[in-house]
Amino acid sequence: MTGGETTRPAREVLDEHLVLRHAGDLEEDIRRNYHPEVVLLTGTGTFRGHEGVRKSAAELEQYLGPDLTFDITKKLVEGPYAFIEWNGRSGEREVCDGADSFVIVDGLITAQTIHYTVERYSSSP
Repeated sequence: MTGGETTRPAREVLDEHLVLRHAGDLEEDIRRNYHPEVVLLTGTGTFRGHEGVRKSAAELEQYLGPDLTFDITKKLVEGPYAFIEWNGRSGEREVCDGADSFVIVDGLITAQTIHYTVERYSSSP
């Protein structure tokens, strides 16, 4: 950063991340919000760096398809830490237990955990 610039607060970074992902703009999200050496810990393994973010996103798309719609059901931010709960649906599959946590330092996501279970969607009770 050059003189006079301020670091974006964690809430602003998280909000922008969610807006860009909802819009389907993964590359802009990575460019603006992820540290180049970010570490993602997920139920399927560890992903590192911007390429790791892409691989993790591709994995979710592989499980659910490109037409995933999601809702954020809880959002918490405390200092450099953030947490969201979410659910999503795509075609015949859904996620009812999505949960991500974030560490945001100097205006960039430096660490993220991701958990979700993909299930077959059932419209009957």
